[in-house]
Amino acid sequence: MQKKGGIMFQGFDWQQMVSAFIALFAVIDIIGAIPIIISLKEKGKGVNALQATVISFVLMLAFFYAGDMILKLFNVDIESFAVAGSFVIFLLSLEMILDIEIFKNQGPIKEATLVPLVFPLLAGAASFTTLLSLRAEYASINILIALVLNMFWVYFVVTYTSRVERFLGKGGIYLIRKFFGIILLAISVRLFTANITQLLCGLQQS
Repeated sequence: MQKKGGIMFQGFDWQQMVSAFIALFAVIDIIGAIPIIISLKEKGKGVNALQATVISFVLMLAFFYAGDMILKLFNVDIESFAVAGSFVIFLLSLEMILDIEIFKNQGPIKEATLVPLVFPLLAGAASFTTLLSLRAEYASINILIALVLNMFWVYFVVTYTSRVERFLGKGGIYLIRKFFGIILLAISVRLFTANITQLLCGLQQS
């Protein structure tokens, strides 16, 4: 039993797990989505917290494992994707820090259950990009634990949206978004520098 547990948690690292948790927390940005969720509920649109959490988790987990195969179809390596992903994360951080809209949701579907809560708010392009970008640097076990912890947090916030908003206040939500925007900016720079170095070394060797 101990051997199985050791294999299961092989590569576990607290620092990587916390870093991955913060990156996913900032990208998913469930705190920033509180006003949107409240607005949906006030309009009488049903929001099922458990369903939204489970579907989001399954989508992100599927992309986490199938993402490599998708990249191989287009002959793209994980380091190149991570560099491209760092630009997306960089732009997301600017949105949070500067209060500007760079990524516009122009989807035709106006329903609330799956769209926009699950996609693109929770399991959107930014979350998928971040998951694969983190894979280029961190052990899978650390990212998966960080993802599970984030999903628990998502479930809690979606279930108790009004209470969380009252507890944090609009000013608190604003400050949290700014803080994690800066964290996200730092993560994007780190992902870029780490993976661009590997790509350049690979080109020199070839």
